[in-house]
Amino acid sequence: MKSIAVFCGSRDGASPVYKESAHALGKALAEHGITLIYGGATVGLMGEVADAALGAGGNVIGVIPHFLKSREIEHKQLTELIVVDSMHERKLKMSELAEGFIALPGGPGTMEEYFEIFTWAQLGLHQKPCGILNVQHYYDPLITLFDQMAREQFMLEKHRSMVLTDTTPEGMIQQFLSYSPPPVKTYLTDERT
Repeated sequence: MKSIAVFCGSRDGASPVYKESAHALGKALAEHGITLIYGGATVGLMGEVADAALGAGGNVIGVIPHFLKSREIEHKQLTELIVVDSMHERKLKMSELAEGFIALPGGPGTMEEYFEIFTWAQLGLHQKPCGILNVQHYYDPLITLFDQMAREQFMLEKHRSMVLTDTTPEGMIQQFLSYSPPPVKTYLTDERT
């Protein structure tokens, strides 16, 4: 695996543990020789994961839309900064560059990015791993919701298994390295497993 996109908050969050985890993830990616793909900003967890990867000698590619360039304060020390026209183009470019996707804690924007990329995987538009780094149990309610979706048959069990979770960057990276996607979903047959 050569590149992983990280979706995360443009804020630090209430606990210093969130920032520490972003730092640990950036450092771990660099130590594994994995290029970080992220939103291109210097603020919040976004800036922390990028700074940690750069500090550990890693490559970091930021993707930021024009209208956020000044608002999120673009990172000027990146290996490469790609400026795009829209949020949709940002996600598309990140999906093209990355071989896997990790969500650190974040708000609605992080959720929107994760859900779109996960849905693309579920539909077979890509076969890349999608992980949730469950820092300090932040994502427990979301993981419970995924379980509820499967239990109530709004998600197949094989697609529920695509939601990779871990509490450590190293554990997540190891899951990514051994990931094998399920067969592509089809609506042409009565598929229930």
